[in-house]
Amino acid sequence: MNIGLIIVGDEILSGKREDKHLRKVIELLAARGLALAWARYVGDERQRIAAALREAFAGGELVLCTGGIGATPDDHTRQAAAAALGRELVLHPQAQALILERMADVAREQGQPFEPDRPDNVHRLNMGLFPAGAEIIPNPYNKIAGFSVGPVHFVPGFPVMAWPMIEWVLDQRYAHLHGGARCIERSVIVFGSMEATLTPLMEDIEARFAGVKVFSLPSVDHPQWGRHIELGVKAAHDPLPAFEALRAGLQGLGVKLGPEVVR
Repeated sequence: MNIGLIIVGDEILSGKREDKHLRKVIELLAARGLALAWARYVGDERQRIAAALREAFAGGELVLCTGGIGATPDDHTRQAAAAALGRELVLHPQAQALILERMADVAREQGQPFEPDRPDNVHRLNMGLFPAGAEIIPNPYNKIAGFSVGPVHFVPGFPVMAWPMIEWVLDQRYAHLHGGARCIERSVIVFGSMEATLTPLMEDIEARFAGVKVFSLPSVDHPQWGRHIELGVKAAHDPLPAFEALRAGLQGLGVKLGPEVVR
């Protein structure tokens, strides 16, 4: 199953806040032998979010979506999800109970009586409005739940909440996928050549070795190696035979080779 990430928020696109989710999600997936297939940034525009979510629901892939599930006017993800699915937003009973529990906790911490019918407390229940049929994702930070509809999972934009919630989704609902994207990489640093020159060799290696992908990572200002190309192969198994063929091909081209890397 491919895994995608949708990051919602004007603050990311405007540069007011730096996105931290992409790198962290890659890290969380890698720790479980999984890999991210694609990522997408979307601003706080309900129709655009809904369009992205329609694709996500239709694709049948595992999709993680961060941000926009609060209850302020600039939060649109819950409504966009409902629109993308053609479903009503309904108050989820478990989410409602958790929100009430959280409000009672805050009142107690502040030494105040808990007043569930107070207008601001009633408004907070909007955070439990999810598309009909949704399941909750527990939030260990403040109990305000996220939600899932099929393989698409919605968590807050705050990393302190989002990351443990994503881990919960991966471990509780997708443990059977763990290890499915592990791969081994073997590469070599190539000096004094260009990608166009190396492309026929790369195509030949992929054609000869099933299940092996060839990659090329050029750099013009590496602090240690300067201008170079990291050329390599990767596969679910050790691609040593493919790498040996790649290295032999490079030697046949007469290019200068540097260090070899195994990941």
